[in-house]
Amino acid sequence: MEAMELFRAVLALVLVLGLIGGAAWAARRFGPALWFGSRPKRDRNLGVLETLPIDARHRLVLVRHGERKHLLLIGPNHSLVVEDGAVAPPPEAAP
Repeated sequence: MEAMELFRAVLALVLVLGLIGGAAWAARRFGPALWFGSRPKRDRNLGVLETLPIDARHRLVLVRHGERKHLLLIGPNHSLVVEDGAVAPPPEAAP
């Protein structure tokens, strides 16, 4: 009978670890929108357009504020504005 109890305990452990892994996968796949819902993005004035990791501690971030774009270098102890206020080029008109 002791072997059966050990088998049940191992089976319960595998089931719990599987549920935790499934919840972690769902959280990474669907993000916070799964629980909090998504908000409409049309009236937002600020947004992150792109990020580029430089190394383990630094990354470049392209941020949009209205019609202007700012390139930031973000690190653990500092943030640096690399390019300030680059205006998006107007769309070219087709002839």
